[in-house]
Amino acid sequence: MINEILATATEKMGKAVEAAKEDFSTVRTGRANPQLFQKVMVDYYGTPTPLAQLGGLQNPEARTIVISPYDKGALAAIERALREMPNLDANPQNDGNVIRVTLPDLTEERRKEYVKLVKNKAEDARVSVRNIRRKGNDDLAALKKDGLAGDDDIARAEKELDNLTKQHVDLIDEALKRKEAELLEV
Repeated sequence: MINEILATATEKMGKAVEAAKEDFSTVRTGRANPQLFQKVMVDYYGTPTPLAQLGGLQNPEARTIVISPYDKGALAAIERALREMPNLDANPQNDGNVIRVTLPDLTEERRKEYVKLVKNKAEDARVSVRNIRRKGNDDLAALKKDGLAGDDDIARAEKELDNLTKQHVDLIDEALKRKEAELLEV
């Protein structure tokens, strides 16, 4: 039982770290990156559909992304979704075949805003990891209460759970440092 609780916590904490890294990749740096558009949902015939399923994304220049829709009828919906995208600060250009998105240069002020945004995302991920630890501790306390495990086993498992939490929070902090450096790089 204890091993199952620890294994579940480890798996969930790993997923929280991956989700944080994925969130960081959606915050733009000075370069255009197709991952920026990973979470863009397009209203395609009444169904929210990820942009990557509706067209190919190419990066021909450092600050330009070209979106080639598989269905030309989706051009207007894709363009609308891009205009509504928060934190993009770009004006998509539709030429009837493809959509070009040229990202403006980042100002010092904008870079600092993005750093704040990334720090908030990191804190959310840390909270998620801590919530997983709390759930694990609750499960261990229930085992102890029901008499299914001894005090020593529970104490060892709680210590191991705390170590897992620290490891995963450190991974989030490491990813945050990398993203901060990337954002502040001119």
